[in-house]
Amino acid sequence: MNIIFLIKPKCDTVFLYTDDSVRQGLEKMFYHKYTAIPVIDHEGIYHGTITEGDFLWNILGKAPEKSSLTQDIRNLEHHAVSDLIRADFNPPVRVTATMDDLLQRVMDQNFVPVVDDRGVFVGIITRKDVIGYFAKA
Repeated sequence: MNIIFLIKPKCDTVFLYTDDSVRQGLEKMFYHKYTAIPVIDHEGIYHGTITEGDFLWNILGKAPEKSSLTQDIRNLEHHAVSDLIRADFNPPVRVTATMDDLLQRVMDQNFVPVVDDRGVFVGIITRKDVIGYFAKA
């Protein structure tokens, strides 16, 4: 089985751009009620995944002890999402990956980003979709 049949395409996926502000990222994550979102650049290249924990640790690290949270949230407009991406977190698979490769990744990740041979983000495959596939087999 080719993993391409399990892909939720980019057009149906929520993602952030590398130059989105931290505030924009938080708002999008809150609106969609996600705990992690892929990050791409404007050419479509996948750069990583950002989690709610990444936002939280960033806010706590930048917050002066005596400032109010409201002031800190406004300051988040001056920081890009790309500054929060952790190296090697939630690595993508290529569209040519095998189901075994996908199964190994989905055991550790809620979703697996999928890229083409150029590193361009084409969509995600969720753990739920993989479990559903193996349950039907």
